[in-house]
Amino acid sequence: MSQLPDHLGLAPFRQRSPWIGGDLQTLRDTLRPLRFPPDHAEPLTIPLADGGQLMGLLDRPAGAEPAALVLVLHGLGGSSDGPGPRRLALALVAEGFAVLRLNLRGAGRGRPLARGTYCACCSEDLRPAVALARQLAADRPLFGAGISLGGTVLLNGSLAGLAFDGLVCVSSPLDLHVCAVQFERRRNRVYQRWLMQRLREQTLADPGGLQEAERRALAGPGRARTIRAFDAAITAPRWGFASVAAYYDAASPLAPLIAGRPLPPTLLLHAGDDPWVPVGPLRHLAAATSGENLAAPRLAPRIVITPRGGHNGFHAPGDGPAACWADRLAVAWLRRLSRGEGDG
Repeated sequence: MSQLPDHLGLAPFRQRSPWIGGDLQTLRDTLRPLRFPPDHAEPLTIPLADGGQLMGLLDRPAGAEPAALVLVLHGLGGSSDGPGPRRLALALVAEGFAVLRLNLRGAGRGRPLARGTYCACCSEDLRPAVALARQLAADRPLFGAGISLGGTVLLNGSLAGLAFDGLVCVSSPLDLHVCAVQFERRRNRVYQRWLMQRLREQTLADPGGLQEAERRALAGPGRARTIRAFDAAITAPRWGFASVAAYYDAASPLAPLIAGRPLPPTLLLHAGDDPWVPVGPLRHLAAATSGENLAAPRLAPRIVITPRGGHNGFHAPGDGPAACWADRLAVAWLRRLSRGEGDG
């Protein structure tokens, strides 16, 4: 789909044994947890319009001014302390970037600081975080890097006018309807059960409390057992949508991207065997924004689709202890942007 990895000095992605196939690539960090060094990031609180706060963790490179600052967002059910954000942050810091790992509303260490929970189009929550990140970046570039739903949040934020100098989105949903159907497949029951447990725990711990209908949807015998049911009972009404379908329509960036809505230089990475987020919508975007179909190709996202890699897996031969192939690709691409060398 793209020669970008080769242009950036990376070999094409190959699976690393024994992590063969989309499921093992996806589960690698769960089955064999990464051993991270002590986390010395600086905690930062970010005020929200409703009086709550977000929690961010600032990692700085040692002994030098950073080349740029990267705002890193976690995926659904995750946090800034998850293996994906931590590993990506370590890879970026090692190459001279400062990193702000953000917990979205109600996630991770930020759970006690704000009422409610996040969604895929929480751009007004993201706005003060981007403002702080821009202040921390000073006269250097500000990039965004999102894992899974975190990439969707960044795309929606950029489409809503939040200013980034470049984006990287790994395994990110472009069509939430398609993702909901995928999780409801029989083969994905274990994945959905695992995610639902995380979402229930996060929501039940809401310092703002729960309405009775919400509590029944989370803890009663008729509790929500699918991502779609959770979004119908919790996410959509909390964010002002009349239905889960209306929420999915508003939060899916595929249509505006196909329509040519502008983005900063953007890299979208996805695996063809992702068991969580089907690659079809990204293939649709790639076809719609190819050179012959786009009046201004320079505005099109750079799309890299690998045959294998799973969901935010990309575990390849040559990976170091603190970077998978996707991390190395993201770092190389952002390094190129930070030097003003274009988007590859």
